[in-house]
Amino acid sequence: MSAPDRQTISAVIMTKNAEGLVEGTLESVASWVDEIVVIDGFSSDKTVEICRRYTDKVFQNRWDGYRFCTERNLGNEKATSDWCFHVDPDERATPAFRDAVLEILKSGTPFNAFEFRKKNFFLGHWMRYGGWYHYSLHFFRRGKAHYDGVIHEKLIVDGRIGKIEAPVEHYPFTSIGQFVNRHNGYSSREAQAVYEEKKELPEKFVELQLKKKPVKRFFKFFIKKKGFRDGMHGFVFSVLFAWVHFINWAKYWELVERRQFRTAETGA
Repeated sequence: MSAPDRQTISAVIMTKNAEGLVEGTLESVASWVDEIVVIDGFSSDKTVEICRRYTDKVFQNRWDGYRFCTERNLGNEKATSDWCFHVDPDERATPAFRDAVLEILKSGTPFNAFEFRKKNFFLGHWMRYGGWYHYSLHFFRRGKAHYDGVIHEKLIVDGRIGKIEAPVEHYPFTSIGQFVNRHNGYSSREAQAVYEEKKELPEKFVELQLKKKPVKRFFKFFIKKKGFRDGMHGFVFSVLFAWVHFINWAKYWELVERRQFRTAETGA
């Protein structure tokens, strides 16, 4: 949909075997964005077939599931609109978000990017506390921002950043088992990334990450950010995300221990 009385916008979607999710994402943007750009990691299911019902701008690119910034920046390169909105297959643009964005495109703005609310759905419950009704930075003027970082990529913006209170809905996982499986994979990559950048960190620092930081994270989510107001959902959420920190650093510790054992064994 093109509107000459406003600036244009591209929705950029990264996909990999998301046939059960991506159509909902596409439906949430198809009627109001000017183009949809899909960067697909050679899906083996019907993801690409579904995406091509909505756009002919489907590009396949092999990646390691590790450096998300590479795929996002490729999406920026393939987009041709004035603005980019990165939306994932487990997210949905709400009508309120659509209206807020279209108003910005019509009226103009001094900002080069906008944070917007992310409304997370956790095991049948919309989270309001615990730091999980937060801001997400994935809407920006094309050419004025790029992504950097490993796994948890960050948008680097040239210019000012505004805020949109209207939310994008996020459905990150359907069960605790899915959460654990996903973060089991992420944690291995996180540990490897830390080792590649920092090598062997001081033992006391690693011990702090394993023994004290998970407790502090639980306190932060459940008490300081009022996760307790989300009831048992808030408690389980807070425990899970404290566990994420622990497992990341436990795998880093394991990686270092194994390398030290091999070095001692070979005498190298």
